[in-house]
Amino acid sequence: MNRVRMAIAAGAMAASMITGGVIGAALWGTSAVAASAANATTLAATASPSATAPAAGTFKPNEDATHEAGESAAREAQENAGQFPTVP
Repeated sequence: MNRVRMAIAAGAMAASMITGGVIGAALWGTSAVAASAANATTLAATASPSATAPAAGTFKPNEDATHEAGESAAREAQENAGQFPTVP
C-alpha cells in the first residue's frame, strides 16, 4: 500500500510539473512575441526622425548659462566631443 501511495504522489508531482511547464511556456512565449512586436513598432516609429527633434540616442548638450556655470571642464569636454557625460 505504501508503494502505491508513493507512485500516485510521484505521478501527481510529474503531472503538476508538466502542466506548469506548459502553462509557463505559453505565457512566456506570448509575452516574448508581444515584446518583440512592441520593439518592432517602436523601431518603425523612430526610423524616420523629424527635422526638429534629434534622433534617438543622439546627445544634445545643455548649453544654458546657469547649467554651464556648475559644470566641470571634463564634463564640458565630453559634451563638446558629442559624448554622453560620465563625469560630474
